[in-house]
Amino acid sequence: MKQICRHIWDVSLAIFLILGVFLAAGGVHAGEKASSAAPPDWYYPAIVDADFLSQYATIPQRKDVVIVDSRPLKKYDKGHIVPAVGIPQRKLEKMKHLLPQDKSALLVFYCGGFKCPLSHKAAFQAERLGYKNVKVYAAGYPDWIKKGNIPGVSETYVKKLIDGNADSILVDARPEKKFRKGSVPTAINIPYRKFDGLTQLLPAEKDKELIFFCGGYKCPLSPKSAKKAIQLGYTKVKLFQSGYPGWKKVAGNSTSPMITAGGEKGSISIESFTRLIRDDPESFYWVDVRDRVEIDVDGTFGGKTALWIPMDEFETAIPTLPADKPLVFYCNNGARSMDAYDILQEKGSKLEAYFLEASLEFAKQALPKVVASE
Repeated sequence: MKQICRHIWDVSLAIFLILGVFLAAGGVHAGEKASSAAPPDWYYPAIVDADFLSQYATIPQRKDVVIVDSRPLKKYDKGHIVPAVGIPQRKLEKMKHLLPQDKSALLVFYCGGFKCPLSHKAAFQAERLGYKNVKVYAAGYPDWIKKGNIPGVSETYVKKLIDGNADSILVDARPEKKFRKGSVPTAINIPYRKFDGLTQLLPAEKDKELIFFCGGYKCPLSPKSAKKAIQLGYTKVKLFQSGYPGWKKVAGNSTSPMITAGGEKGSISIESFTRLIRDDPESFYWVDVRDRVEIDVDGTFGGKTALWIPMDEFETAIPTLPADKPLVFYCNNGARSMDAYDILQEKGSKLEAYFLEASLEFAKQALPKVVASE
């Protein structure tokens, strides 16, 4: 028995001595992974993690911090931490006006993960510019997304989607009154306050890209709505957090007011068509693609921005179509208007266009009346 106890004592003592040597040599601190490799020479010394960053990556945007994505802008456009600003490391000197004037403000740089040196290089540059409170989120964008945070996309990304007629859904989370005054082209309106009662406006496919936006970096409606969409099972949810104010800066006067999409890609809803042709007709070109005999018998919309191009002549007329306002094609049942839209897309046109997929009744000297659903 004594021999057994002595053996246990000797083993325990040996383990204790080995552990003591290990700890004296540096050991492993809580929350760290054991590694014999030292950080690369280019690593910035002040490293923070996602928990630290989550205090500052908030909407409404905080005024006491600027989060900087140091990757190329093409990477930033497709996905970034909200509400980060995109300042590529190699362009930091030229874009330093985007940094705060207060040199004591907190700056947090990130890029593509532990092996990406761009954020570290940018942090050292910021120090040389006189900034005194600089951090690097070394785990970067991959870690942020892995932890379940919603990615942000830029105005450039959204504009490319619209120009390319991408099969994505833009959702304006602002109240309807705001939406009616103007929104991003092709967007549908699902106010956050009414989200639960309007989920039927969302696509049936759960893998459809949904991009939520509202009134900018001070507006929390879009991230709240995006979280609701994720709870419903949508897997490609993103935030266009610069929102309608950001869109106006890049789109100028090309923004289409109050457009809501119909059931088919490129279509305008009956509600939008009826309201716009009545209340804001000169913001669009209304293109009637029916035949002359139909016009002679039934009449057509006679507004200042009304056009008539019969379908038999449409393809050859494409080069003459105006580009300063969006186009809305219509006929008497939606078939030819859809054809006009499809031909425009097949020709690779960059014109902003929509079609009405519905039946209409026409009367001379009166607005056309929608008489059937899409």
